[in-house]
Amino acid sequence: MRILVTGASGLIGSALGSRLTAAGHEVIGYDRAAPPSLDSFDAVVHLAGENIAGRWTEEKKRRIRSSRVDFTRRLCEGLAAAARRPRVLLSASATGYYGDRGAEELSEDSERGAGFLADVTVDWERATLAAERAGIRVAHLRFWVVLDAERGALAKMLPAFKLGVGGIIGSGRQYWSWIQIADAVGAMEHLIATASARGPVNLVSPQPVMNREFSQTLGRVVRRLTLLPMPVFATRLALGQMAEALLASARVMPARLEGMGYRFLWPDLESAMTHSWESRATKRPNCSARAGSVSR
Repeated sequence: MRILVTGASGLIGSALGSRLTAAGHEVIGYDRAAPPSLDSFDAVVHLAGENIAGRWTEEKKRRIRSSRVDFTRRLCEGLAAAARRPRVLLSASATGYYGDRGAEELSEDSERGAGFLADVTVDWERATLAAERAGIRVAHLRFWVVLDAERGALAKMLPAFKLGVGGIIGSGRQYWSWIQIADAVGAMEHLIATASARGPVNLVSPQPVMNREFSQTLGRVVRRLTLLPMPVFATRLALGQMAEALLASARVMPARLEGMGYRFLWPDLESAMTHSWESRATKRPNCSARAGSVSR
């Protein structure tokens, strides 16, 4: 297959490109400076978007929204107008769709939540409408924390934990959904090949954990104590509105992904973190070392 990937240089995009290339596919990265013709792709994986990390100033929020909603809409309008349209579009989304929901178990059928991320995610998913109307199969990939020790959220947490100053955030009782990078790319390969895969798909482990357990597990993996919590007021003071993303509780389950036959390589947090930590010396995770259930 000939596959276009936006955000190809990012954490997920680079790992996905390596896996798809190893499987014999031709992978083309989307270059905004010199956009490729959209007429000749079998599949498109859209992962581009402004990193949400950092204080959410009004300008930062504008970039977050524009990079997701506006760019997605333009891309999908281009795909809909292509002489030969792709059969499938996987478009990144986020579990921020669900907002702050406490201990409620959430599936793809759960209602949307409230807040900035929920608002952006709803509009982000709606921005693919042109592609759907043109007959392209569209799946929305609802991610949260993707575990990789070299890049992404986990990599940003590691320095503090290695110094022994990492700890729980807020009460520590908020649920965090996560997925190991090898499962993230394995699941996307599975969704490309699965004709029934459309609509929202939670790309998360079947074992979400509270932030307290997440932090304590990371401390065990790097052999450091987790002694210094960050109280709610300190989190809000340090991060402003962005704190809502870290303090929100979303117990998200991968109902549709498991229903479509994907088998997780790293379903539990400790083994997933240990694998990420032990793989940190390599530039990219070894996503092809073990294989999930992939239809071909």
